[in-house]
Order: sequence, then structure tokens, then C-alpha cells
Amino acid sequence: MTHILSEGSEIEIGPLSDTSLPKVLASYGGNKIIIVVDENTHDLCLEYLITSFPALEKSEIILLPNGEENKVMEVCMQVWNAFSEYGFSRKDLVLNLGGGMVTDMGGFIASVFKRGMDFIHIPTSLLAMVDAAIGGKNGIDLGPHKNQLGTIVKAKNVFIDLAFLQTLPAKEFYNGYAEMLKYGLVYDAALFDELSKFKTEDDFNRLDIIEKCVQIKVAISDRDLFEKGERKLLNFGHTFGHAIEGYRLQTDPISHGHAVGIGMCAESYVSMKRGLLSKDEFHKLQALLVQTYPFLTFSEDCIREIISLMYNDKKNEAGKIFSVLLEAIGKGVYHNELSEKEILEALQHVSLLAESLN
Repeated sequence: MTHILSEGSEIEIGPLSDTSLPKVLASYGGNKIIIVVDENTHDLCLEYLITSFPALEKSEIILLPNGEENKVMEVCMQVWNAFSEYGFSRKDLVLNLGGGMVTDMGGFIASVFKRGMDFIHIPTSLLAMVDAAIGGKNGIDLGPHKNQLGTIVKAKNVFIDLAFLQTLPAKEFYNGYAEMLKYGLVYDAALFDELSKFKTEDDFNRLDIIEKCVQIKVAISDRDLFEKGERKLLNFGHTFGHAIEGYRLQTDPISHGHAVGIGMCAESYVSMKRGLLSKDEFHKLQALLVQTYPFLTFSEDCIREIISLMYNDKKNEAGKIFSVLLEAIGKGVYHNELSEKEILEALQHVSLLAESLN
């Protein structure tokens, strides 16, 4: 069992039965416990949780619909209305059981209702374990704009049990892999080298690697909770990635990790073109991304729409688009203004790559 203390939050990594979860649930005494799930975790994870922990037998279950298109205010309003009907108070506890969408949305719902209820996360996807459940970012989308509404409030506890990874389809591992690669690329070259050796889904079930990613996220987010400086590094791949994801949401949705994988290639391309990142390192990481994620082609009209979405990115300042770039594998630099010409060229490069692979 690994304990990682994050200011205002406690993270435990290991079998759920060995964690302090029973003690945490008992501390809420006569108060209600609400379990937030989506359709997947309702079917695959909920029964195990309720049968293993008697304190949860009388829990209220809130079921969120699957899919990024449901990570919206309309669904939150339905949940808040249900909270009111059930008579939940701010002393009650929300337990979010699910992947990144459930932890993002459940944390937002809890942190806003009656000006803030306590909540804990039990992440069930690789993405949620290494990224979404940690660091206090909670949020929902506004149209095609990712995570435009949200709060920064940490879960009281995060319980990471790798057994839940067995419930995931193979493609879901690559959703979390993008965030793991990001940590290596901006912060820890040795981690990137280790991750680049992954060949099968079994490789993702690595306790040491997951712990390393969690420690990086905790260290950076604790030093800069409200993203005034260093935490911006964790947006690597996301300036392009969120815009690509938002654009595709309207037609043929792709996963967050897939979009960030392409975004990391685009931002690395800009880094290389500016002379920050060596050509050798760029080609090394591009080769890994290309073999991991299906690259997409973008028409000029697509690119124009993606750029307009980038102007709405929450990291922008004074109407300018900012991004994280790389000086080397393992060393990211934040707060770099991008020109439309650079964005266009990077997306054209991604498109040409995609065409060459087909």
C-alpha cells in the first residue's frame, strides 16, 4: 500500500480492501453517501463496491450517461435537482466511481452543490488514476469547448486500485497512456524512455509507473494548485488536443487521449521548427505517437475551425493562443504564444503524416 499526501487530500494506491476507505466512510456517521457512476461502472464496478463495504449498502446511486457529449450543464442540473429531491445536505459525502468524465463531473457537481460537499474519488480508468482524479480540477464542457466551466477543489481521498483496470477495453489504456507520456515529455525523460517500451495492454498494469505518474502530478499541482506557472506544463498536447477533440465532438468523436496524442505531436513539431527541440528527439517521439494513435487528416476548413476553437481555450490571455513546448524530452516550457501560421503548419504536418500512413 502506497500513501501519497497531497495538501488537503490523501491518495492511497493498492487493493481497496487494504485502504482506509472503511474508516473514511465511517467518519460520515449518520450522513448520506451518494455514489456517482456512469453506465460502464454501474455494470462493472458498483456491485463489487457495495458488497465489499457494508457502509455503502444504503447509498443513493446517481447514474450519469456515458460519453463526452453528456459532460454538460444540462446533466449537472438534473443531478442537482435529484440531490435536492433526496434532501442531501452539505454534510453528506459524494463518492465518484469511474473514469475521467465521472471524476471531473462528479467533483464539479459536489463542489458546487450547497457551496461544496465533501467528495472522494475511486478512479476506474488509467486516465483517471494517473491524471483526472488528482490535483483538484473538476469541470464540464460548454459546447465544443472542453472544461470551460469548473472548480479547483480536491477530493478528500483518492483510492487507486489497479484491479479496476481489468474492467477496461484495450483501447481505453491508450487514453491514459497519452497523459503518462506527457509527464515523461515535460518532466521526466527516464519515465518517457520506460513508457516507450510498452508493447501490450499488460504493460499498463505497472504499479511503479502509475505511482510515478501520480507523484509527478501531485508534486506539480501542490506547488501550483491554481495554475499560475509550473502547472501549465501539464497542458502539453492539450492546446491542440482539446481543440481537435472539440471539433470532432460535433461529427465523429475521438477519445481525449487520442486527441492529446495528436496534440503532442503538433506541439513538438512547433518546438522543433522553433529550434527548441532537436530533430532527433522530435522524430523519436513522433515515431512513438504515430505507432500508438491513428493520425487524422484536416482540410483547410477543418484547420480554420480548430484554430477558432483554440482561441476559446481557457489558457489564453489577451486574445492570444498559448501552448507548452519542449526544449528536450523531459523538459517542457510553458507560456509560449503561437501564431496562426505555426498552428496551420503543424496541423498540415499531422495531415501529411496521416496520408503517408494510409
